[in-house]
Amino acid sequence: MRKNAETWMGIRAVLRLYEKMLRKVCARHQLTGTEADVIGFLHNNPGKDTAADIVELRGLSKGAVSKAVDSLIRKSMLEKIPDKKDRRKQHLCLRSEAQSVREDIESVQEEFWDTVLEGFTAAELEGYEQFKKKLLKNIEQATERMKDNES
Repeated sequence: MRKNAETWMGIRAVLRLYEKMLRKVCARHQLTGTEADVIGFLHNNPGKDTAADIVELRGLSKGAVSKAVDSLIRKSMLEKIPDKKDRRKQHLCLRSEAQSVREDIESVQEEFWDTVLEGFTAAELEGYEQFKKKLLKNIEQATERMKDNES
């Protein structure tokens, strides 16, 4: 049972560290955390460019994403582009005005990974990559099985 609690606490600690490191970007550009998340997500996930994608993959609420998207549009950092096949679907596109924010987010992400992976040997990092791939594969397979069982 203890491993379970340590794992969840560790995951939360990693997320809190990243959020804390991202605050300097938010302060510099007068953004909320969710607005920075939206910009970072769109930059790091080409092809996943709808509010629904952000909600699903980033785990944010629809309301928070909608509010952040509207705010970023007002700040001229984001625009909505209607889908050519389905007018109800809106693609989100970062504008050039978001370039300095994207660069600052990338810098924070590099700093974050440098911080959390500090002191690891090349062999340990390779082991981490193998572990991560297996873990994500197991999660994906379990998710698919759950979808199949829901049908």
